[in-house]
Amino acid sequence: MLNDNAAKSTFEQYADGKSLYGDDFSPDQIEAWFRDEAEAYFKLPQDQEIGLYSYHARNWRHGFRHLPMQPFEHVLCLGGAFGDELQPIVDRAKKVTVLEPEGEFQNPRFEYAKPNPSGRMPFADGTFDLVTCFGVLHHIPNVSTVVREMARCTKPGGWELICEPSHSMGNWDTPRRMLTTRERGIPAAIMRNIIIASGLQIVRERRCMFSLTSRMQYLLPRRQFVYNKPWITALDEYICALPMWPERYHARNVLQKLRPMAVFFVLQKRT
Repeated sequence: MLNDNAAKSTFEQYADGKSLYGDDFSPDQIEAWFRDEAEAYFKLPQDQEIGLYSYHARNWRHGFRHLPMQPFEHVLCLGGAFGDELQPIVDRAKKVTVLEPEGEFQNPRFEYAKPNPSGRMPFADGTFDLVTCFGVLHHIPNVSTVVREMARCTKPGGWELICEPSHSMGNWDTPRRMLTTRERGIPAAIMRNIIIASGLQIVRERRCMFSLTSRMQYLLPRRQFVYNKPWITALDEYICALPMWPERYHARNVLQKLRPMAVFFVLQKRT
């Protein structure tokens, strides 16, 4: 059930993907959303421990390999829990800050900061030369504000990697299995417009995570993950690049569910 202080979503109003639920919320509505979501992911019935991360191959194929081979003075990891997602570049990062609401996620290698529900980040302009944000923005209401803050905190010429689900994730007015109460996907066109309006240049954009790829999990041993397998991720990229898949936000039947489920962006802040 949604918090009584929050506006009713009227799911059907947003099912066409032309507007983003939550992005125009009032401060009180944002606070209510933030309280609901702050610890919800940590409480999901899944493994939560350092070193158990399931998207390394995906992040490398669509993101990290397209960055310059250079040291990073200061890296910001949004909602990165233990910071495992930074494995490909952590040896090149002189300093790492993880912006994380859940205090149970702690890695002694990194510094931690708490996010503000307003979206305002506690960092000076141009602090970071790399920002990563994997599967975080769809958990928050005020996406536009947070992306603007990410851009503000990035150095001119600095890099950002963003990957988010681009489908509705089902009707968020009703309980959904293995999902938090508030999360919803971000339509690709809206995400693209938010990025550009924030002063970020899209260097690379790829649809990824085809709806059937996750089923290959049943072929793998326990604690081996589909998107940690380079060959599966390469096959997934090929399938997602086929021109037949619609960009429909909310699927109405089984056939419409056959599509890429996420979009991965490699971004650079304009100098």
